[in-house]
Amino acid sequence: MNQEKIEKNVGLLIIFTLLVIIWGGLLEIVPLFFQKSTTQPVEGLKPYSAVALAGRDVYIREGCYNCHSQMIRPFRAETERYGHYSVAGEFVYDHPFQWGSKRTGPDLHRVGGRYSDEWHRVHLRNPRDVVPESNMPAYFWLAKTKALDTVGKDIDAKMGALRKVGVPYTDEEIAGAKKALEGMTEEDVLIAYLQGLGTTLSNFK
Repeated sequence: MNQEKIEKNVGLLIIFTLLVIIWGGLLEIVPLFFQKSTTQPVEGLKPYSAVALAGRDVYIREGCYNCHSQMIRPFRAETERYGHYSVAGEFVYDHPFQWGSKRTGPDLHRVGGRYSDEWHRVHLRNPRDVVPESNMPAYFWLAKTKALDTVGKDIDAKMGALRKVGVPYTDEEIAGAKKALEGMTEEDVLIAYLQGLGTTLSNFK
């Protein structure tokens, strides 16, 4: 079968194009399942606590990923601004991960520990109080909403589901999940999540 015949036959062209895409995709993706650097957690990585996991749900629900990525590329311009580049082993317990390339706001993968809890509170309630040029919307209602009434209602069930896909939560952690959220607002848990981002690697800037 020559090339001209394939190019003139739409059906054959579609079939062979799909075969090439499938084969190329397999060659690119399958090896990643067998590389320890992409399947094993980096040293010291721990699953999200119940509080941080609830905060992550607030982060996702409010669409923070629409403006903030969590993936620092290995380029000087990025590492000098954000810190050590992201490595796959840091995201083993993320379901789903928060990668991406959209950066209306800065990348947040190394934001943990860079600012105080109070800074985050002010920033969430009115971003322009700390970053005058910010176009980020205010999330003042998070301070008034109890986490157990929203993202925490089924936190134990969520942790149980995550355990089924490989996140090593213990029975004690799951049983105590709701108690850990008692008295906390959505703002509290979101800040707890942010303060833990990117803190596992000890050599980031």
